[in-house]
Amino acid sequence: MRAIGINTWVWTSPLTDAVLPGLLARIAELGFDAVELPLENVGDLDPARTAASLAEAGLTPYVVAAMAPGRDLVATDAATVARTQDYLRGAVDLAEAIGATSVCGPFYAQTGRVWRLSEDERTAAYAEWREHLAPVADHAAAAGVRIGVEPLNRYETSLVNTVDQALTGLGPLLEQGVGLALDTYHLNIEERSSAAAVRAAGRHLVHVQVCGSDRGAPGGDQTDWPALVAALDEVGYAGPLNIESFTPDNASIAVAASIWRPLAASPDDLARDGLAFLRSLDGDTSHVLY
Repeated sequence: MRAIGINTWVWTSPLTDAVLPGLLARIAELGFDAVELPLENVGDLDPARTAASLAEAGLTPYVVAAMAPGRDLVATDAATVARTQDYLRGAVDLAEAIGATSVCGPFYAQTGRVWRLSEDERTAAYAEWREHLAPVADHAAAAGVRIGVEPLNRYETSLVNTVDQALTGLGPLLEQGVGLALDTYHLNIEERSSAAAVRAAGRHLVHVQVCGSDRGAPGGDQTDWPALVAALDEVGYAGPLNIESFTPDNASIAVAASIWRPLAASPDDLARDGLAFLRSLDGDTSHVLY
């Protein structure tokens, strides 16, 4: 049975020490196995307290990092690159401290930044990206943490939209502890076949995020879930399926993710419905709370 996780962005943003213990307890009560912890700013979460709360809840952690305004590794000034590298190293340090095996996100440019690129400009941008991501990759490798780079849809970036672009752009970093984190929402927009994209990622697949094609709960949407799960099995992905959606109550995150309407009656409903559907893909409903 594949483990199922969920991102705390479904309920709140930013995630802080004040809300973490109660939220993790709720996620465990709903029946999840794992949790994605978004580190929006270094210092939001105390590693020791976070580890203790995770242990009490019995949840396996994964860390995601946000490329907020001012975080860029490409086509920017040296000071911005250095700040972004420091932030990503901070996310790696949190992962190491709490026993998370990966840190994932769109680690190339701030979310929402788009610009036109000729073929030569894209080639140069990818070379610059590799140069600036490499020190972070080295830091992660020393910590025993994998980096999963997430392609985003065309409305959120113009740099890395597809699995093929990510593989091309990362190049040799793929053999240095860097891989791909795939999100079914972005796959639905950018790939001709989500299952084929998973197969193209292959052994480089680090992490998988899932949601409905409308950014709501997975299930009952246009995604070909059996084909997607079959592709994950084919490439040997043994990690969890992690529901990622967003609360509409935080203005900055709602704008960044284009959440203009409620995606469920409540965050708990989104989580409960998504979990029930994902369990059903394995033919197991024993962990679902009705």
